[in-house]
Amino acid sequence: MVREIAHDCDVLVIGGGIVGLSTAYAITRSAPGTRVTVLEKEPGPARHQTGRNSGVIHSGIYYRPGSLKARFAVRGAAELVKFCAEYDIAHAVTGKLIVATERDELPRLHALVQRGRENGIAVRELGASQIGEYEPEVRGLAAIRVATTGVCDFVGVARQLADASGARIRYGAKVAYIDRRPDRGVAVRTDDGAVVRARVLVNCAGLHCDAVARLTGDDPEMRIVPFRGEYYTLARPDLVNGLVYPVPDPAFPFLGVHLTRGIDGSVHIGPNAVPALAREGYDWRTVRPRELATTLAWPGSWHMARSHWRYGGGELRRSLSKAAFTQAVRRLLPAVTPDDLVPASAGVRAQAVLRDGTLVDDFLIQEGPRTVHVLNAPSPAATASLPIGREVARRTLKALATT
Repeated sequence: MVREIAHDCDVLVIGGGIVGLSTAYAITRSAPGTRVTVLEKEPGPARHQTGRNSGVIHSGIYYRPGSLKARFAVRGAAELVKFCAEYDIAHAVTGKLIVATERDELPRLHALVQRGRENGIAVRELGASQIGEYEPEVRGLAAIRVATTGVCDFVGVARQLADASGARIRYGAKVAYIDRRPDRGVAVRTDDGAVVRARVLVNCAGLHCDAVARLTGDDPEMRIVPFRGEYYTLARPDLVNGLVYPVPDPAFPFLGVHLTRGIDGSVHIGPNAVPALAREGYDWRTVRPRELATTLAWPGSWHMARSHWRYGGGELRRSLSKAAFTQAVRRLLPAVTPDDLVPASAGVRAQAVLRDGTLVDDFLIQEGPRTVHVLNAPSPAATASLPIGREVARRTLKALATT
């Protein structure tokens, strides 16, 4: 006879970023009375990917039609604007330009127009002379304008989700050990010795999601390879009116160095994408040997490096040379000088990489016994956080119903 287990909660969410908090919010909205606890190792919410991005509400134009990213970003952008308006969270729908500066980018720009239309996004095509209607200091051969792009305070969104979820949220609670027993539930011990018992566990640990998955006993068949994105603030913000992006390379999930006028009126420039030497390696001085060894031991890291060394070399050069970074910016904004670029806080992207070196392009959610793992949720996950939360909640409540 199996002894009855006294669970501390029905669902335990690991990770207090915007995806974890949106999941807690969606669970309690979908199934009132469900007891949800969130464990976050930092002293407050949204301290990593959520709080260190460029603050952009993405339209969904870049993503493969039918993919989770496309569906959730388009839906999520509209929902996020409504959420911000309802709770008086700072936001603005500014629109953005995607600008081609070289002739070989024109076919890719046209492909974005088609993709945007397939994803249900209104796109206006601009000739070189029309770019100045929106951005007088920006130069290019052609551009497209996407009106639904905007900016918001994602940390404010995360805080509101935490408050409105009704979940019990424990900050400063780092997961040390997980004991999952499919017939009994999941017990999680934190580094202060406390134990939380739950019927179902949800892994929204972001930069550490693969490590948490392995702690449960599941093999996620991917590893997080952290990429640092470095930013500058523009000393002359009057040079930029809104948001300006280059035409991205479809071989990579990165959007390139772009110009973003934030909700506070400042203009951020970046990010690049360079390998970080720690999961939370926000500068070159931060090195965590164990985490770096995990990255280097993953075969996918080496396959990726061999395939994309030329692209990576360019990103590294822009990281180490302000002059090179300035040169990249001047393709879009010729008036900028090195003195205009003031170093700003960096972010780290949690990029899932498969064993063969493939960079996972879509959101990746996997399920195991009594567990749901969110294993790839970089940009545009903040934009898509409300629909992602509902999808994870749906899978979680399904698992809860079978326990």
